[in-house]
Order: sequence, then structure tokens, then C-alpha cells
Amino acid sequence: MKSKTFNAESRHWNIAAHIILITFSLIILLPLLWTIRTSFATEVIAYEIPPRLIFHPTLKNYVLLFKENGFALKFYNSFVVAFVSTLISIPIASLGGYALARYKPGGKVSRFLIIGTQMLPPIVLILPLFAIFSTAHLLNTRTGLTFSYMAFNLPFLVWILMGFFEGVPKELEEASLIDGASRLTSFFKVIFPIAAPGIMSAGVLSFIMCWNEFLFALVLTGAETSTIPVALAALQTQRGVLIGKLSAGVVIANLPIVAISFFIQKYLVRGLSFGAIK
Repeated sequence: MKSKTFNAESRHWNIAAHIILITFSLIILLPLLWTIRTSFATEVIAYEIPPRLIFHPTLKNYVLLFKENGFALKFYNSFVVAFVSTLISIPIASLGGYALARYKPGGKVSRFLIIGTQMLPPIVLILPLFAIFSTAHLLNTRTGLTFSYMAFNLPFLVWILMGFFEGVPKELEEASLIDGASRLTSFFKVIFPIAAPGIMSAGVLSFIMCWNEFLFALVLTGAETSTIPVALAALQTQRGVLIGKLSAGVVIANLPIVAISFFIQKYLVRGLSFGAIK
């Protein structure tokens, strides 16, 4: 009798938990679903109050976005800058994080200084960067924007990867050194593969930070080198916000992140939990 009562109570709690989770999931997904809906609406339907839920969808917003606003070039700029910045940053951050995790140079002070650089708001750094890049003729170039993203993201990536490398047992490295491997060989052939899920997670985070960055791209780029966030901000005109185009641009801007998440989802989960259990 007690077992039946317990099972009934357990079932009721499960139902309540699922209702709560579904409710919060819908609250989180509603803005994204509404953005997708608006991206397929005409300008008249997009501004209708009360809003119309059922209408004939159109691809006009997407076509105009690429035809009138040069969104293909902005997408290319964002992808190249984010990809190259991540590709260069991750090896450097991996070596830095490994050195700090294993040898602890400077003790806790160096770790605090590394993460302390992230306490500075980007607006404080943008004027010195502008002056330096102007002298080096790197303004309005994808190269300059890539360097600026690397400079701002590297300390944070080093800090994250430091924790991942601390979760790798030292005995594995010591065993490889006894077998005659150098420290560099031991890092790339033993430590790096074990920490790969964490490194991949840091790479995804780096790509997302570069992809979404707005201030540096706004100040350091021009019409031919601006990125997606700047292009989306430019859709606020004297006629108001072009809500249809803006919604279409948001949908397109999220596609690479969604694709990356599906492609490396299992590695991302392993990376986020890496080092939790030893």
C-alpha cells in the first residue's frame, strides 16, 4: 500500500516538474520563435497590432537583406574574423593555461592579474586600440579586428583552460617524460588529446564572443569590413527599426552558432564537465 502511495506521489512530482520545465522552456523560446515568425512577415503584418499569427509567409526580408544591405559580405567578415581569431588564440591560450596550471609562475597573483584584465570595460580599451591601429594602418581591416579580438579574449581563454589542465593527472605527463618524451611532445601527444573536450569548449566560447562583439567592430571597421552586429544595428533608420529585415538578420546570425552546437554537442558537454570527477 505504501509502495503504491509512494509511486503515485512520485508520478505527481514528475508531472509537476515537467510542467514547470516546459513552461520555462516556452518562455525562453518565445522571443526566438517570434523573431523567426516576424522574419517571414511583410512590413505591414510585422507592425500589426494585435499581431496576426496566421499569414502567408514571404522570403522578401531575406532577399532584401542580401540585395540592399550587403549582408553576405558582413557574414563573410564575421566568419573570417571569428574563425581566424579562434584558430590563433586557442593554441596560445592552451600553452599559457598549461604553463600556469603546471608551473604556477607568479603564484595566485599572476592568476588574479590575468582574470583582472577582464574587469576593464571594452570602452576603456577602444581609444588606445584606435590610436595604435591608426598608426599601424590596421583600421578598416579584418586583420586589425582579428588582433583586437585576440587581445581581448586571450586572458579569459587562458583562465578557462587553466582549470581544464589542472584536471589532467600529472602522473600521465610524468610517465611520458620517463619514457623519453620532451615536455613539448608530452603536451601535444598526451595532455592535449585528454584535454581536447575542454579546449574545444573554449574554442566554441571564443568563436561566439568574436561573432557577437559589437563595439570593436563598430569603431575599428568601415563599410567593407564591418560585421553582422554592426549591420544589424544599421537597420535602425530614420523610418524606425526595419523589424522584418532585422528579424531575418537575427535568424541568419544565429545559424552558425546552432550548427556548431549540434556538430560538437557531445564534446561540449564533456568539456563543461571536464575535471569535475578525478
